[in-house]
Amino acid sequence: MDDRPDHREQIRDFLATRRAKLTPEQVGLPTSGRRRVPGLRREEVAVLAGVSTEWYTRLEKGHISGVSEEVLDAVAQALRLDQDERTYLFDLAHAARPARRAPSRRKDVQVPPRVQWLLDSMTMSAAFVRNDRQDLVACNALARALLAPVFDSPATTRNGRANLARYVFLDPDSQQFFVDWDEAAAVSAALLRAEAGRDPHDRALRDLVGELSTLSTEFRNQWAVHDVRIRHDGSKQLWHPQVGDLKLTYQSLDLPVSSRTVYGLTIYTAEPGSTSEERLKLLASLAATQPAHPTTQPR
Repeated sequence: MDDRPDHREQIRDFLATRRAKLTPEQVGLPTSGRRRVPGLRREEVAVLAGVSTEWYTRLEKGHISGVSEEVLDAVAQALRLDQDERTYLFDLAHAARPARRAPSRRKDVQVPPRVQWLLDSMTMSAAFVRNDRQDLVACNALARALLAPVFDSPATTRNGRANLARYVFLDPDSQQFFVDWDEAAAVSAALLRAEAGRDPHDRALRDLVGELSTLSTEFRNQWAVHDVRIRHDGSKQLWHPQVGDLKLTYQSLDLPVSSRTVYGLTIYTAEPGSTSEERLKLLASLAATQPAHPTTQPR
């Protein structure tokens, strides 16, 4: 499987971009003379990982099938990969193993009623469920109100469901909604990159990446950086057309919805006593007076 050109390209680009981010000084290697390439040379990574230059060169060309976990771990340490990057490297290696086309860990399924009950019980937090392609498959009333620009965007509704990645990269209004749009774009692309490494056979995900690559220069630039993100939490500033500026914290958690399917549960909330909390309360009261909007379920 690692002989497929697209898979070899993923491995090559990922390792090459991580290598380019490091300098000899950062890893305790001596420097001498002018360097023709940014970052570390292949032979320097090989030394740090305890393998031959020829072996590492072959690995960086995409021949990752059959590589032991011990060697992959040595390469991850040599390249100073963080936990998400290390997981991505191991996902690429797993996907490259021949004759191992196990079903995807994430398949679109209906969200069970118990999950919707859970979401609806969170009256002062905006909570929603997304799949690996960043489709919004379930939400509570406050999330529907908070993310109204996403749900109502022509860039998402013409595809039958709200999708965060399409909104970020295909709707110009997203640059007003996300105050730090550059960060939102980087995170969105990095989440998709991580999923592509986890399940390279997901045709719907590949189609989404192809669509965004065709229609968005910004997405192509972010995709080429080859950053990955798996764990997703922090703070976010939004500008909402009804209540104005909001500074929110968010946390994303894995949400198993079947024996083989794990979606992501994301919860937005505001600091107690803050202006953002007051504005979130106002948005919640406005949402309570509006008719419910059903969330599109997987087709």
